[in-house]
Amino acid sequence: MFRTAAAVVISLCLSTAFAGAAGVEFIEVPADGAGPKLTATVWSPCAAPDQSTKIDGGVAGFGASNLGVLIGAKNCPIAGDKLPLIVISHGRTGWFGGHKDTAAALVDAGFVVAAVNHPGDSAFDHSRQDELSVLVERPADIKRLVDFLLGAWPNAPKIDRERIGLFGFSMGGYTGLVVIGGNPDFRKGLAGCKGSDFRACQQLESGELPALPLVHDPRIKAAVLADPGLGFLFQVNNLREVKTPIQLWSSDPKLGADHLSGCCAAGINQRLPAKPEYHLVPNAVHFAFLARCAPQDVRDFPRICTDAAGFDRSAFHHSFHAEMVRFFRQYLSFN
Repeated sequence: MFRTAAAVVISLCLSTAFAGAAGVEFIEVPADGAGPKLTATVWSPCAAPDQSTKIDGGVAGFGASNLGVLIGAKNCPIAGDKLPLIVISHGRTGWFGGHKDTAAALVDAGFVVAAVNHPGDSAFDHSRQDELSVLVERPADIKRLVDFLLGAWPNAPKIDRERIGLFGFSMGGYTGLVVIGGNPDFRKGLAGCKGSDFRACQQLESGELPALPLVHDPRIKAAVLADPGLGFLFQVNNLREVKTPIQLWSSDPKLGADHLSGCCAAGINQRLPAKPEYHLVPNAVHFAFLARCAPQDVRDFPRICTDAAGFDRSAFHHSFHAEMVRFFRQYLSFN
């Protein structure tokens, strides 16, 4: 999703979208038997005055691009107690800042938000993208992130462990389906793998199986999934254990010449045991769910920043975020 280059400086600034200030903290989840070290960002409600902080984040691939700008006051103390938590899983070769405006909207609504870089499949690490190991480790990454935030993280007491939700986009949508009970079909001879150059398909066709078991996390009480990837791995039987309330979003199938737009959400909608809250977004390409791009980003990253003619990504995100906040408030027991 993003190209890799030299390390750059990230600007961390407050957005006028917040009713108050927002804090941002970079965290690391230590490596353990379930996987390698995780890097993540936590956004949270913050009582400090507006401020801008520039740090050398050692993040590669964005140059002077606005894609490398995160919103928030660095290490600002969290305002509030017993706050609901939303964890974010990015798309294929994405990064934890790809949905920064979504994180901002959720923080403004009173949530703590944590987004992780998935090892082996991020903007900074392509070493195992599309491999079976990543398909299994991605859900484990989310569980390990939640474990850390509820355990070793110094601000763990600020989180209400009974109110945890998930937002996943593209491969992050696949990740979310597994986290909430989906069991992808890892067999040889899948129709969706026929003629595919997808690495996991090639591994399955050669008789390989994942080395680690799939991980689910019943602590996730609600999930918002946008254009979930690899829908062919989830037939009816593979989704029968999914009981978590879902808000499901689809880009426009009419724009599917890239084999991404409109892929998978409609099929998932039909195969889930309980019908989700389903939203089809007319004239939206797959990447419309990512944060709005600055003009220089449209030039430097046209594939992810160019929308269909007449589509207003900013206006869409306004309604997208409002619906997401409403959904999470409904299912995470807001008074």
